Amino acid sequence: MTNEVIAIASDHGGFDYKEILKSELENMGYEVADLGCHDNSSVDYPDYANKLADALKDGTADRGVLICGTGIGISIAANRHKHIRAALVHDALTARLTREHNNANVLVLGGRTTGIETAKDCLNVFFNTEFEGDRHQRRIDKMS
Repeated sequence: MTNEVIAIASDHGGFDYKEILKSELENMGYEVADLGCHDNSSVDYPDYANKLADALKDGTADRGVLICGTGIGISIAANRHKHIRAALVHDALTARLTREHNNANVLVLGGRTTGIETAKDCLNVFFNTEFEGDRHQRRIDKMS
């Protein structure tokens, strides 16, 4: 069991995946902060990216997961915040590399572009991969 809190948020295009992945995170031993949305009604993805960014900034959560239809819009919105390194991934390899090399603190998925089993694999790999540091830290420092 971990003490880490994972914030999760989505727009309507990612709502169904959010509900499934929230359970996956809980089964992995994380405390989950569900920041919405809470049904399939149309909403604006920047609002949910901003909620998640605020949760990471104020320490309410340690890392996060964002989902919209493609993952593109919500990742752009999240990455407008200096303390966020949101990575849109499509498979276990990109999930692993973004943790090892980029120290991403937010996993982003496309609810309409990634199969749910692949999304679960990405979630598992992302949250079980450590940052390598070393030469990669120098690059992270240049973004911050």
